[in-house]
Amino acid sequence: MSRNYWEDVYQSKQVDQVSWYQQQDQKTLELIQSQNLSADAKIIDVGSGASLLIDQLIESGYKNLHVLDLSETALKTTQARLIEKSLESSQIHWLVADICTAELAPQFFDVWHDRAVFHFMVTEEQQAQYLKNVRHALKQKGLLMISAFAEDGPTQCSGLPVERYSVEKLAQRLGEDFGLIHYESSIHLTPWDTKQNFIHTMWLLKEQK
Repeated sequence: MSRNYWEDVYQSKQVDQVSWYQQQDQKTLELIQSQNLSADAKIIDVGSGASLLIDQLIESGYKNLHVLDLSETALKTTQARLIEKSLESSQIHWLVADICTAELAPQFFDVWHDRAVFHFMVTEEQQAQYLKNVRHALKQKGLLMISAFAEDGPTQCSGLPVERYSVEKLAQRLGEDFGLIHYESSIHLTPWDTKQNFIHTMWLLKEQK
């Protein structure tokens, strides 16, 4: 994925004028909270952009947050917003990187959260690199959260092609290492009221024997 492409997106558009903008992500927050994780649980938000989920996680008491995106501009936008809201950002680890090639600590994260990143992986090579990094960086019995366009969702996002998923197709792509915990469908409304069909999933990385 091109870092320059996403830099251009975040430098040329207002945060609330991209199709994936949400004022809040209550579904994700409630799902994370339902797992009874400690406040020190290591949570990574991949492809975080300028998402307000980070604000919500801090406000909910989570203290070990890792924020990754290709766009440094997007992460600086989040940093500035947290300062403006007087939310402590020293507890956040910021990483400008491609999630397919990022060097992450082994078996480190309790939660891997991805809203609308994996569906940009349209080649087998990209998908394999992404999932190799998930298996490397996620603890055994760690949680993988992926939201992606549903099979009747858009075929493109921000001018780029995407892969659309059913739960069954995503399960096949992830492989037997992951057990499904939760899934649901939703309709996301873009800032200009276009409907986008999504699936939201949570998986458990099984212990390797």
